[in-house]
Amino acid sequence: MGTDSRAAGALLARASTLHLQTGNLLNWGRLRKKCPSTHSEELRDCIQKTLNEWSSQISPDLVREFPDVLECTMSHAVEKINPDEREEMKVSAKLFIVGSNSSSSTRSAVDMACSVLGVAQLDSVIMASPPIEDGVNLSLEHLQPYWEELENLVQSKKIVAIGTSDLDKTQLEQLYQWAQVKPNSNQVNLASCCVMPPDLTAFAKQFDIQLLTHNDPKELLSEASFQEALQESIPDTAAQEWVPLWLLRYSVIVKSRGIIKSKGYILQAKRRGS
Repeated sequence: MGTDSRAAGALLARASTLHLQTGNLLNWGRLRKKCPSTHSEELRDCIQKTLNEWSSQISPDLVREFPDVLECTMSHAVEKINPDEREEMKVSAKLFIVGSNSSSSTRSAVDMACSVLGVAQLDSVIMASPPIEDGVNLSLEHLQPYWEELENLVQSKKIVAIGTSDLDKTQLEQLYQWAQVKPNSNQVNLASCCVMPPDLTAFAKQFDIQLLTHNDPKELLSEASFQEALQESIPDTAAQEWVPLWLLRYSVIVKSRGIIKSKGYILQAKRRGS
């Protein structure tokens, strides 16, 4: 572990960007010994195991190159979609903006997901509510820059349908009235309301917006939890220098049978000041 950690730490000290992808979690096999009890626990476990695997396979050539962008991948689990089977699959993603106010994060996340899965477009992308300061209510102004980028991606045929998460009736109505590309779905966290709010249900029915449920925590990945996972996996690194910008969770479902063929996480982090 010591040599692996030193090599990984040296690379992280010189790079400006880290791309981490878990590959298909269904291919992990023996690595997934226990069933995580929460999404946050699963994610942290995935980040640590991917970092461990990557750091154990660093080649001397990579250390000599000191690349600016590090591609940290669970290589044996990577699985692209067979082009002949693409029509039979539904490729969905949920995007979590973590530490970036840049709407360009949206495009880079979708581009990377398409590249990882070997597809030209995603069938649906749901955007988790962007981070806002404590005590501030989410408003249309917070959503607009990200939604505009999603609209651009729909218009350039990188995404088919786009949706929202955790918007109440007022927020959803404001977005719907303003948006050029309308949200086709809105996720509701059943931990916060056991029954769908009647006003939200009526609005969604009127404008043909699908209401879905989810059980993601308010903050799936925090800056602190990412840094802790990084520090534990690679002790020889200044983990506090690294900030996660976005996280994308994807799933590939066989349409005719409703079974999950593939699921995984992709994230991007930046080193402060780089």
